[in-house]
Amino acid sequence: MGKTNRRIFLKHSAIAAAGITIGGELLASAYTKAPPKMLPRWKGFNLLDFFSANPPGTRGGGNRTTEEDIKWMSDWGFDFVRIPMAYPRYLDFDRTRDISKEEVCRFDEKVLEEVDQLIYMSHKHNLHVSLNLHRGPGYCINAGFREPFNLWKDNDAQDAFNEHWAMWAKRYKTISPEKLSFDLLNEPAYIEDMNDQFARKSKVPGDIYKKVAEGALKVIRTENNKRLVIADGNNVGNDVIPELEGTGIAQSCRGYYPSLVSHYQASWVWKDPSKAPLPVWPGEIDGKQYGREKLEEYYKQWIDLKGRGTGVHCGECGCYSKTPHNVFLAWFGDVLDILTKAGIGYALWNFRGDFGIMDSHRSDVDYKDWFGHKLDTRLLELLRKY
Repeated sequence: MGKTNRRIFLKHSAIAAAGITIGGELLASAYTKAPPKMLPRWKGFNLLDFFSANPPGTRGGGNRTTEEDIKWMSDWGFDFVRIPMAYPRYLDFDRTRDISKEEVCRFDEKVLEEVDQLIYMSHKHNLHVSLNLHRGPGYCINAGFREPFNLWKDNDAQDAFNEHWAMWAKRYKTISPEKLSFDLLNEPAYIEDMNDQFARKSKVPGDIYKKVAEGALKVIRTENNKRLVIADGNNVGNDVIPELEGTGIAQSCRGYYPSLVSHYQASWVWKDPSKAPLPVWPGEIDGKQYGREKLEEYYKQWIDLKGRGTGVHCGECGCYSKTPHNVFLAWFGDVLDILTKAGIGYALWNFRGDFGIMDSHRSDVDYKDWFGHKLDTRLLELLRKY
């Protein structure tokens, strides 16, 4: 998107946010309302255009979402996309060495305009966009990029985190909260060594999580005091954050329990994927019984949180391509049914790729040819059912 188009995009967004009609009548809009306690039951996908710290064309640089992708989502009845971003992806710094503290806020306008374009395409086809820092300054659930500080321990990391959200908040201040929300940080956890993918993980102390979240909330609401803000569950997205109740921040759960099903043979979860026990659903996995009752126990805290007035959404869900397809669909049907009956929406990880409805590289799926892609019609039908 060029600078002229970006100005037009933001100008039109400002008009929509103000609720102005052609006849000059001023309408009530989401921009003038308080942030909702309940979230819409959004249904959609995670888009991985900016998920990697590396630019396209480099190792791990990822692929691009096309407008055709977005149109298909809308045509199939979906209304939501989450954009998980690694902050180094939109920085201008020397990538031949580890990033320094002085470089973590050197924003690259060219890449920011690429984010503008993805948001613009999504809004064009009536999809709500949730912007997320999958890697924020000083923290990521995944190793692979050496951080210069620790978000949970260092004030300068928290200052940088706030500066990033201040930038996004100012950039998109005129876009209606009905169209755009901010999901602060992907899957927070205390990690003993952030450079070790398999290091022990635990909950972030609640007071520290609250400090970080409220710091970002303050700079965001300074630009638009109605902006919808979401915090991922503690302990890698698994646990409700009681310390954030009453702050006006919604919360996001995960649709990966049990990981024995969702991440079977995933190399970033298993040191030796060949040792992962074969999943079934329902039934016994690695000496334990799993079924719908276990899922209901897992989601009870999230359903109770929603019942107490905090908005809840499932920001990621799905199953890695190594899990047998029939097992995946049986398990995922239970997950979606429980969430739907609780009024909680979802976003599949991802659209195209190993968790997605297209080009998932499964060996046990009868794919449909779809304009040069391989479409998993059974998964698509299951998603549309809910």
